[in-house]
Amino acid sequence: MHYSDEEICTQLGESFSEHHGAVSPPVYQTSLFAFDSFEAFTEAQKRERENYVYTRGLNPTTEILEQKLALLERGGKCKCFSSGMGAISSIFLSLLQSGDHVLFVNNIYGPTIQLLDHLKRFYIDHSSVGNSLEEIEKAIKPTTKLIYVESPGTMLMKVVDLQQVAHIAQKHEIITAIDNTWSTPIFQKPLLHGFDLSVHSLTKYIGGHSDVVGGAVIGSEELIDTISKYGFQLNGAVLSPHDASLIIRGLRTLPIRLRQHQQHCLKVIDYLKGKEEITSIHHPSLHSGEEDVINKQMKGFSGLLSFELKDAGFEQVARFINHLSVFKIGVSWGGFESLVNAPVKKGNEKELNKQGLSPGLVRLSIGLEGADLLIQDLEQAFQALSREVEIQ
Repeated sequence: MHYSDEEICTQLGESFSEHHGAVSPPVYQTSLFAFDSFEAFTEAQKRERENYVYTRGLNPTTEILEQKLALLERGGKCKCFSSGMGAISSIFLSLLQSGDHVLFVNNIYGPTIQLLDHLKRFYIDHSSVGNSLEEIEKAIKPTTKLIYVESPGTMLMKVVDLQQVAHIAQKHEIITAIDNTWSTPIFQKPLLHGFDLSVHSLTKYIGGHSDVVGGAVIGSEELIDTISKYGFQLNGAVLSPHDASLIIRGLRTLPIRLRQHQQHCLKVIDYLKGKEEITSIHHPSLHSGEEDVINKQMKGFSGLLSFELKDAGFEQVARFINHLSVFKIGVSWGGFESLVNAPVKKGNEKELNKQGLSPGLVRLSIGLEGADLLIQDLEQAFQALSREVEIQ
């Protein structure tokens, strides 16, 4: 049976009759579950990933969240973790072994690359390519075990043709995984385009309130069982039942919030298009020539974008950001609040250029304060920056 995303977010997996009519499922804040007999206990231990034995394995509150996310992504099963990096780590630690190669496609979240740099000491290799299908095909090695994609990608929001990448991977019998945090399952469902695994930082849009950290991996039952056995239970990155309940709360308004993020973001982009201080804006809504791919695999756009200040380095970026007041300076994104950040630091301009990133790049996470207020904040920051230039 097919369920709408709205129905999954608000209803499915929550049996009100089992909880005395409570519209919010209870938080099973327990570390363990007791049994009536030793025989029942030992039988449950044999299938700990299916029975409530210890919350490092399975917990009723977290299980509700996992069922919802699996349904949203149209996957067989989901496993939740205490952070997005916990989820990402579980894929590498469960599915790779010494001698394997990972191919990164598109701009990838920095700590993910750092983790693979660390795994080189265990003889797990990796390399990176852009979003060109020809580049991807050429970069595959006989030892390539996993193709890991981020689309839209970090910082520059470039889009990858997921269906074609999945086709290439299947031809070479390679597992595919994607960081789907930017779009969430509301705007993009990679498993329907042939991907094996979809990973999320639940900290971002799905949690939505900047008060919880979590991660999730969704895929086939076989792959998730392997990840549960090794990358979850043995690695110990367990999502607490209380945090799971906060993320369930966030899911209830996710479709509505995303539409609002999108609406505000597109208005801010229209404003930024008219600024002479900006050389380029990065957001999938602006990717000319890729409309067919975007329309095929995406149902909407979230509120994360970036732009490049003209002839700017650390000092100019810092001055612009420091003049903002509604936009808060901080890491992460996808919450109710608008945030600003930039990859530039004192002395790393050459390194950024090697990565294909402008030292003048500024990233905005468009929150729910309203487009008009955000535009006013950006305008006064641009004006303050212009006044400083005139004085100099």
